[in-house]
Amino acid sequence: MLTRDDVEEILLLKKYLASEFEIKHLGNLKYFLGNEVARSKDGIFICHRKYALDLLKETRMLGSKACDIPLEPNLKLCDDSVGAIVDRGSYQRLLGKIIYLAHSHLDIAIVITAGLYFPKHDRLGVEAYTDADWAGSIIYRRSTSGYYTFVGGNLVTWRSKK
Repeated sequence: MLTRDDVEEILLLKKYLASEFEIKHLGNLKYFLGNEVARSKDGIFICHRKYALDLLKETRMLGSKACDIPLEPNLKLCDDSVGAIVDRGSYQRLLGKIIYLAHSHLDIAIVITAGLYFPKHDRLGVEAYTDADWAGSIIYRRSTSGYYTFVGGNLVTWRSKK
């Protein structure tokens, strides 16, 4: 529940932003950058279900069956110089959407169907975790690293890099 001080701070922030930028108050956030947002007195729920369904519809794959792995095991890829010509712009737009979707969530299969729930807490402690595997790639000798940051027990940032 917002206190009187919280409401005053929010009003001051809105006033400052309005002095620097042209802004409109459009009501409570429901959908932004592919995120569906639902609020309750206990917290906030965010998911990408609509974004993912729109992407499947755009690629005519809405009726596709789910699978556990993205490619068949032991598949060997090669350069196909005699294959069908692909519209480069459409391919790049689609790839950008898929990359955005994949980087927006940690585990795409779970988050798309279940979403992320950020419960309301009285505490606002910050916790951060990191791990690295130095030169762990057998082929390229690349390192893998990642981190997770939590505020009030809720995941707010992450990065995984290979």
